[in-house]
Amino acid sequence: MDTNGRLVAGSHNRNEFVLINADEIGRVTSVKELSGQICQICGDEVEFTVDGEPFVACNECAFPICRPCYEYERREGNQSCPQCKTRFKRIKGSPRVDGDEDEEEFDDLDNEFDYDNNNSKGHTRQISEGAYYSRHNNIGRTSSGITNSSDVDPAAVNSEIPLLTYGQEEDDAISADKHALIVPPFNGRGKRVHPMPFTDSSMTLPPRPMDPKKDLAVYGYGTVAWKERMEEWKRKQNEKLQVVRHQGDKGGDELDDPDLPKMDEGRQPLSRKLPIPSSKINPYRMVILLRMAILGLFFHYRILHPVKDAYGLWLTSIICEIWFAASWILDQFPKWSPIERETYLDRLSLRYEKEGKPSELAPVDVYVSTVDPLKEPPLITANTVLSILAVDYPIDKVNCYVSDDGAAMLTFEAMSETSEFARKWVPFCKKFAIEPRAPEWYFAQNVDYLKDKVEPTFVRERRAMKREYEEFKVRINALVAMAQKVPEDGWTMQDGTLWPGNNVRDHPGMIQVFLGQNGVRDIEGNELPRLIYVSREKRPGFDHHKKAGAMNSLIRVSAVISNAPYLLNVDCDHYINNSKALREAMCFMMDPQAGKKICYVQFPQRFDGIDRHDRYSNRNVVFFDINMKGLDGIQGPIYVGTGCVFRRQALYGFDAPKKVKPPGKTCNCLPKWCCCCFGSKRKGKKGKSKKEDKKTTKVKEASTQIHALENIEEGVEGIDNEKSSLMPQVEFEKKFGQSPVFIASTLLEQGGVPPGATSASLLKEAIHVISCGYEDKTEWGKEVGWIYGSVTEDILTGFKMHCHGWRSVYCIPKRPAFKGSAPINLSDRLHQVLRWALGSVEILLSRHCPIWYGYGCGLKPLERFSYINSVVYPLTSLPLITYCTLPAVCLLTGKFIVPEISNYASIVFMGMFISIAATSILEMQWGGVAIDDLWRNEQFWVIGGVSSHFFALLQGLLKVLAGVNTNFTVTSKAADDGAFSELYLFKWTSLLIPPMTLLVMNVIGVVVGISDAINNGYESWGPLFGRLFFALWVIVHLYPFLKGFMGKQSGLPTIIIVWSILLASIFSLLWVRINPFVSRGGVVLEVCGLDCN
Repeated sequence: MDTNGRLVAGSHNRNEFVLINADEIGRVTSVKELSGQICQICGDEVEFTVDGEPFVACNECAFPICRPCYEYERREGNQSCPQCKTRFKRIKGSPRVDGDEDEEEFDDLDNEFDYDNNNSKGHTRQISEGAYYSRHNNIGRTSSGITNSSDVDPAAVNSEIPLLTYGQEEDDAISADKHALIVPPFNGRGKRVHPMPFTDSSMTLPPRPMDPKKDLAVYGYGTVAWKERMEEWKRKQNEKLQVVRHQGDKGGDELDDPDLPKMDEGRQPLSRKLPIPSSKINPYRMVILLRMAILGLFFHYRILHPVKDAYGLWLTSIICEIWFAASWILDQFPKWSPIERETYLDRLSLRYEKEGKPSELAPVDVYVSTVDPLKEPPLITANTVLSILAVDYPIDKVNCYVSDDGAAMLTFEAMSETSEFARKWVPFCKKFAIEPRAPEWYFAQNVDYLKDKVEPTFVRERRAMKREYEEFKVRINALVAMAQKVPEDGWTMQDGTLWPGNNVRDHPGMIQVFLGQNGVRDIEGNELPRLIYVSREKRPGFDHHKKAGAMNSLIRVSAVISNAPYLLNVDCDHYINNSKALREAMCFMMDPQAGKKICYVQFPQRFDGIDRHDRYSNRNVVFFDINMKGLDGIQGPIYVGTGCVFRRQALYGFDAPKKVKPPGKTCNCLPKWCCCCFGSKRKGKKGKSKKEDKKTTKVKEASTQIHALENIEEGVEGIDNEKSSLMPQVEFEKKFGQSPVFIASTLLEQGGVPPGATSASLLKEAIHVISCGYEDKTEWGKEVGWIYGSVTEDILTGFKMHCHGWRSVYCIPKRPAFKGSAPINLSDRLHQVLRWALGSVEILLSRHCPIWYGYGCGLKPLERFSYINSVVYPLTSLPLITYCTLPAVCLLTGKFIVPEISNYASIVFMGMFISIAATSILEMQWGGVAIDDLWRNEQFWVIGGVSSHFFALLQGLLKVLAGVNTNFTVTSKAADDGAFSELYLFKWTSLLIPPMTLLVMNVIGVVVGISDAINNGYESWGPLFGRLFFALWVIVHLYPFLKGFMGKQSGLPTIIIVWSILLASIFSLLWVRINPFVSRGGVVLEVCGLDCN
């Protein structure tokens, strides 16, 4: 899409369309270009008559149709207007057709009965029909948008058109330029799809239909020579297959055949599963079953042996333990059959990248989402964009879309600077194959950059590039400093125009194509991937659905501009660390055998800038290296919000393709009366399958009608079929919205946009699909795109795809595909976990809850277990807080939750602890997780459970049930200097109070328990050990929380200490005063132990 470097802003609802940041000549030219009407059938501009007026085909509704389409509809179509269904009247200059009335308004006898002239242009009609079919069969489609006439070589196009005789003459009477063509001729002019004179230079081979009077052998069909050629071709293919089977491992030159990859693509997969070795997985499964048995014995003993003098404590502990056991089952069984995967990048290149031919790898649209540039630094976003533009993938197959949901001019200017620096950075990365390709992290590596690269040119260019990047950082930081103070009149662009996004909540949609235009190349003259800035329209009174709404806008605008069949979404702080990440994903997506049912490929999240000990479990290694591998063995991992490559068709809400089972073998030896019981059932199935086949046929026919832009509102001949032809259009509009261009793009599985579409039509359509009211009364956010209803839209979106029968894949390359940044201080980390838990509570209380949604579809039971666990885990906060309070209560009251332990109970308890330890050890073994990572994950599970999960549960209940929105804000405090200064940065938040209170209570309980044992003698030490162990278990799990406070005493907020001590003291005093677990039988008299005599 060529915008000549201008920002396109507009609102479809307000009928606004403005091009900003252009000179006066460019502005006038563009407005004149965009003001013309566009034909709603072919997308060409409606021409003007000799009187200077636009051509009008229908006088009733003035539906915009160009003259060639009007004449074609009158000659070959249903002769009526697609919009109002009024019959077309003959217009001066057009020939008469059957059914025309006699006109007395004008005298046009020269053209009215000009049948000979019309018939003499038969080849013109064929050219028009050829262009028509080429539009709807993706002939000439490109992933990068519009094909200009200068981009098509007529000689090359004609040379690719196969002949019926495959270039070999069967009859000397027929010359090479007189053969019949297999496909309709290709129109070399990108913007012209209508009949043209045959003298066009792009058409050198005139189409000639086969003469029915001649034998087919004249054209190469049915002859002995043709049959011999086919036999010879089959023999050669079999010989090549034998070479692959028997000599493929020798690595000789005999395998160097350009036709070999395509011939053998069905036999050599692009990836394979690597099951966990049986020596590791079988003991793991046995321990799980053993732990289940021990758990049954444990609850059998606990329930049948209550503590009579502390019945309330016992009952509370039993309820908590039952919930913990249920949570463990939901978490454990999805890890029953974990797998790993291996990709073959060399096979991918061998199959889809033949030497001397254009790459056949599928195009990919990459989405980068950002909102506030003051919280998400533009330099970080710029590094992410640069790593995408420099990815190891064909240039013309990559389109980068940056979604600025805050409409910030700072982000816009930063992207402008990034596009300029990319002209130098991208060729440098590809020339020397550096990793990573985000300059900030590349130049920050503490490695010897001269290793394996001792060329003087590399050293010289690296130093020059580092200087360029430092200057780039200075410019970006200057923009950030300037943006701190907003002018009173708002921001102004270079040409004096006010920035359209000055009002963040009320601004038009904006689109700017920075890279990928004609003439914008890197410093070495090579093409660059597309870089497109998008800011969707926002108006008061509309629900914009935050990130999910922004992602859905990107889906639509990218479908209009590039329409790649695959999408990659990354957060603005997650850069591509492995330049071959897209190729890794394509090994699954483009696999001809298993790739068709894959909806997305999820990569693990890896992080930079985390302290060595990972105090607050930011890396989340247990989830990404154990849980996700287990899910990959079922139906695939859940979607985690970033670092994921999607299939566009799966996001559109379509069902996964189903395998066609071969017909079952039946036996006719039994009499009919013997099969009466089974015959009706089988007959019912057959009748049902016939109905489904008819339904499928209707859907396919409807798709064919929708696929053609010309037929969207055209209908078919006959009054009865008119409504049936319009019904698919209505259904598609209800699902996808009222954009014919977008609707047509949804039915193209291989992607691509119409080559004959003009920049003006695509720009208007792109502004239309990002308008704030486009999703009204559609299925966007319900069944299509990112699903609304939760702040964690990623879980819902992946869940809906799995319910449609798709499966996902977990890809862990040796070099991490993506890396990002994570909050390493305690307050920010708890706030992040709060948002995740709040999203789970919203899903739990919605209609999409996996407990009751999606039965009878393609979701597997163990996959459902995983989704249930992902939405119910915030409920664990209630029993966890209660269980962590019990040790302090036991120490303060002298009671315990377990009666006097017998030998049998000791064995059961020991077996429980050993099975828990064995399960963890075996998980570490097959998951490749270190013991410190497992322990940090266990600790933060307790810290997050008693703080973030509890507040998320309260906030979710208030939001869903009472409609009250509450926010737990995080306020920044003073920061220290140093490599990990943020680790010791304290920010006040109410999330810190519950874990601090539990910590103080248990410490006080330990002190009181030990003091009481010292005063009462050695006999009280025995029962004290159980209570002390219980309390120390809580304190050890909260130790990272305590260490975070004590790491920098100067940063400890006084309010936290005051509130924690106050609450703990009040609770302890009330407990001593009430003491509900002590019997109220009256005063207990004891015998005095002193001898007064």
